[in-house]
Amino acid sequence: MKHLMKWSALVSGLVLASQAGAAVISYTDFSSVAGLTINGNAAQAGNVLRVTPANFSQSGSAFSTSTVSLASNASFSTYFQFRFTSAGGSCDGLGCGADGLVFVVQTVGNNVGGIGGGIGYQGIPNSVGIEFDTWNNGGGDNNSSNHIGIDINGSVTSVVLTEVTEADMNDGDIWNAWVDYNSATQMLEARLTRSAVRPSTALLSYAVDLATVLGTTNAYVGFTSGTGAAYANHDVLSWTLEDRFAPIGGGGNTVPEPGSLLLLGTGLVLAGAMRRRRAEA
Repeated sequence: MKHLMKWSALVSGLVLASQAGAAVISYTDFSSVAGLTINGNAAQAGNVLRVTPANFSQSGSAFSTSTVSLASNASFSTYFQFRFTSAGGSCDGLGCGADGLVFVVQTVGNNVGGIGGGIGYQGIPNSVGIEFDTWNNGGGDNNSSNHIGIDINGSVTSVVLTEVTEADMNDGDIWNAWVDYNSATQMLEARLTRSAVRPSTALLSYAVDLATVLGTTNAYVGFTSGTGAAYANHDVLSWTLEDRFAPIGGGGNTVPEPGSLLLLGTGLVLAGAMRRRRAEA
């Protein structure tokens, strides 16, 4: 019996270890925006976070009210869903609607950047942003009206960008986005698709020392958006964030790390051994 109790305690401890590391931010929807600071033209709209409404010359943002401690050298993993609807106003080569959404990690929680092509991000210092841009602003956007890019320190001239070819982000569909930063490799990666299945390959990646850019490992995280002569409802539908590098699967489920899988596998082996011991007793 004592042996069985020891085995049971060990298995329980291993299973708990495999489940460690819960999300520090988790919104299945935004029927409540508790824990967020809403700025500029952003607002709660039913059960979505409307970072800008479908109107001319808007700029909005929403950030965590408290800083997130990215103590593991600023590593993080996040997954969110967004949708752009009621696109209108001016039209460029691909279609109407602008200007998109930016996921931002920064050191201030109540600021808003520029309207229009500024996407609510322009002018925000000590920050990194992943822009989901739906307007062609010329050379700075690589003459693309449907792309994602990585922005540094409030500049909307992306240090790296790539065309989104799956569909027009202004088409009203729900899009799934994953952003991960691994401080061990200093690699920032972004994934985007309409499928809820996390792509195995990043759509965009960039090497950056995030802790140096921020000047701290305590950061506000959230979203910005802007409209100009073209507009859309820029809505975030759900959002999960881990304060460590722990890539998240579709639907906000964390993909188990190799160590966690090993612990869980070990726990199952031990559980089998316990059953055999009981049968022999």
